[in-house]
Amino acid sequence: MKHFRMALLMSASLVAGAAFAEDTELVVFDWAGYEDPEFFVDFTEKYGDGPTFAFFSDEEEAFQKLRAGFKADAVHPCSQSVPKWIEAGLLAPLDTSKITEWDNLEPGFRDIEAYWKDGKPYFVPVDWGNTALTYNTELLKPEDVQSLKAFADPKHAGRVSIPDNVDDAYALGFLATGVRDWTNVTDDQVQAASDFLRQVHQNMRAYWTDGASLAQMMQSGEVYLAWAWNETFSTMSAEGHPIAMKRDTDEGSSSWVCGYSKLVDAPGSEDKFYDFVNAWLAPRTADYIVSAWGYGHSNAAAMSQMSAEDLAAVGLDTSENLRAGTLWQAPTSSQLREKLIADFEKIKAGF
Repeated sequence: MKHFRMALLMSASLVAGAAFAEDTELVVFDWAGYEDPEFFVDFTEKYGDGPTFAFFSDEEEAFQKLRAGFKADAVHPCSQSVPKWIEAGLLAPLDTSKITEWDNLEPGFRDIEAYWKDGKPYFVPVDWGNTALTYNTELLKPEDVQSLKAFADPKHAGRVSIPDNVDDAYALGFLATGVRDWTNVTDDQVQAASDFLRQVHQNMRAYWTDGASLAQMMQSGEVYLAWAWNETFSTMSAEGHPIAMKRDTDEGSSSWVCGYSKLVDAPGSEDKFYDFVNAWLAPRTADYIVSAWGYGHSNAAAMSQMSAEDLAAVGLDTSENLRAGTLWQAPTSSQLREKLIADFEKIKAGF
């Protein structure tokens, strides 16, 4: 299945923005690769096929497209974007009585105040994971990557890749400059993070946009140092590639949670929206996303049944030290997010 998933991701990444049409009564606006049918088996068994998918490469692209009038029923934002999307009037409140696993969801994700408005939730968490230093163990030694400052070391010029994603990029920038909580940063701290990312930019082989493209670069050896999600380590290590994910660098790593929201004026079937979400929250989906993708699942009851060894094998183990060294990609103010987006675009353009 891992080989199937990688092929699926590679093909999907080529057509980001296009739609895979199946059930036209439910259009899901999503990251490429999440059309993997193993995520919504219960939905397909009930209706005979999966939803129609349209893809975005990052959340700012999705936000702008929705603001311009693109119509869909469900969308897959991550933690940092949800307040901005609520403020913009893009999301509709959820009826938790129709979400069968609601009470089993991890409260630390489900009950975040920024995802609620007027006593109603606008976001159901489904997947979570880490962004951490990931490296080729044949080309680099552990001591070479003990610090995140390795990303800016000129000796790695042309061999580095980080996500084309403002949140993950600034998680790296803030961590590398001593910030582990970005919810109340100063202008000077933002400037320091941006200056670090400008140094990293000088070493970049490419900014990666999906797990398949990063895996290709790392398998060939052209990239040996990456700021990557769990799936890169999980998939490549399962296929026998020399790779390690180092979450215990001197400065730490980052974590995030993503999920589904219902769009305002959704044209499709509300029942199918909730059936899709319920399929995602099923224990069988939790088992699959952990074993095949290396990501965590928001169904805390299902996750509690998994062994510590299985979680460690895909980089989802935890400890007090790891938690203390983690920058949680918490929701931020719209003003800060807009500034980070603008600065990141300048950095990628060489300014």
